[in-house]
Amino acid sequence: MAGETPKFDNGVSADALVGAAWRKSSHSGYNGNCVEVAPLADGSVAMRNSRDPHGPALIYTRAEIAAFLAGIKDGEFDDVL
Repeated sequence: MAGETPKFDNGVSADALVGAAWRKSSHSGYNGNCVEVAPLADGSVAMRNSRDPHGPALIYTRAEIAAFLAGIKDGEFDDVL
């Protein structure tokens, strides 16, 4: 319908990832403003917002995470901040 915001389903409930070993950067502050990652048994990587640990987790392939981390290391996202 015109004027409606489309709904996009992306990710899974973080609670569904039983046994995931979540971790966050040592650079994260005490206010919970960070992203947590967890390697999964199939080789993929889950990512969630630490402020909403029971909310959605996005699942990425190893290749996607590798490309993202390479971009970070190369400074490709420095202009975001």
